[in-house]
Amino acid sequence: MNLDKNGLVIIGNGIAGITAARKLRQLHPKIRIRIISSESDLFFSRTALMYIYMGHMSLKDTQAYPKSFFAKKNRLELIKDHVDEIHIEAKELKLRKQAKIEYDFLLLASGAKYNKFGWPGQDSDGVQGLYSLQDLELLEKNTSKHKVNHAVIVGGGLIGIELAEMLHVRGIKTTMLVREKNYWNNVLPLEESQMINEEIREHHLDLRLETELKEILADKDGRATGVITSRDEKIECQLVGLTAGVSPRIELIKNSTIETQLETQRGILVDSHMQTTNKYIFAAGDCAQLRNADASPGPVEQLWYTGRTHGSVAARFIAKRAYEAENKNEQANSISAEPYNRGTHFNSAKFFTIEYQTYGQVTPKIKAGETFIWQDKKAKKLIRLLWNASSPERIITGMNFLGTRYRQNVCTEWIEKKKSLEYVVKHLAKASFDPEFYKPSYRSFQKAFKMPFELHRPL
Repeated sequence: MNLDKNGLVIIGNGIAGITAARKLRQLHPKIRIRIISSESDLFFSRTALMYIYMGHMSLKDTQAYPKSFFAKKNRLELIKDHVDEIHIEAKELKLRKQAKIEYDFLLLASGAKYNKFGWPGQDSDGVQGLYSLQDLELLEKNTSKHKVNHAVIVGGGLIGIELAEMLHVRGIKTTMLVREKNYWNNVLPLEESQMINEEIREHHLDLRLETELKEILADKDGRATGVITSRDEKIECQLVGLTAGVSPRIELIKNSTIETQLETQRGILVDSHMQTTNKYIFAAGDCAQLRNADASPGPVEQLWYTGRTHGSVAARFIAKRAYEAENKNEQANSISAEPYNRGTHFNSAKFFTIEYQTYGQVTPKIKAGETFIWQDKKAKKLIRLLWNASSPERIITGMNFLGTRYRQNVCTEWIEKKKSLEYVVKHLAKASFDPEFYKPSYRSFQKAFKMPFELHRPL
């Protein structure tokens, strides 16, 4: 290996790729690191795309590091180009603009793409998803250069409601087609899902539940003019947003020896060190799919914090392998290449005015005797706690918070340390961080729970 010449090449400059680059540079000061992306010049916060469109931020505001951070401070080479082919045996990449480049190690952090399910008319102009910076630029073009009076959004996940809010701010009438009985009820329990139904409708969106897309109509020039739903209703529109989930980008290796879940359009299979079936190639972030302990295909984890952890795990193992290749055993042994551990699940989002946080395992179907929920519909607040009813201590297993804020580090610690339901209810104030002058929600929860706990002032 010639690590100062070829080193590591990373395809993709999202959170997984950039975390890997930063971590590897800390662990191995001399290895060459190149980052290739055709999406953007610099790493940006993907979750902030909506705020650019809404005028709250500029693209520069979403970029965590200036250009000098990469080249001058960390010797990270940024290449604005598209990788067309990977030649695995030769360990080289064919780029669209530049000559081919060689690598010693390769990290695939190519992200995901929005789903298309073969709907008639899905490739018409005015039909798009929202995942990449290019999708945002296309949305700006579609809604500013073309007259859009009405839009139809297909899908009810987090991206769907983000797109709905973006269009709402621009004054564009919007219809949402959601195939479930309630918004996102394949993730949210009934009460939470119904709460978001009401929030969507309060913002004057036309929410069509148990309704799917059947066909997209287009004019003679190929631009979308409407949709036909599964109920055979025709809805005239000038924009169709496809937000029915995303799929890993795996096109680069689909005809290679690297094992994937191509038949189900899932991800690039990796072990607990993010290594693929090729010992020099790794995958991380939205494009990766972890194997279970029995080597069967496991989950595709498409969250910000899992992508960050993927990148860190891959970097540690690559650094160890690089030092071993250089016969620097002391440095190799100094690196603790721990296997990937997802940790306690958490996620957060915002549904128009309602903030959402979830910790641990909260599924749509909850057994009786394993949950307690408090809800203030007028104030748009909800707290749900779940526990293991089979344990005498009633160990806490999950929490949902809507319209109220609770500290992630405290909530995840309670779950990881297997705190009892009674303990968590008693100490809710320790996790509460609603803004000053807000009425603390934990007091109402404790009162509803009917337990004589001392009420503590929020930290």
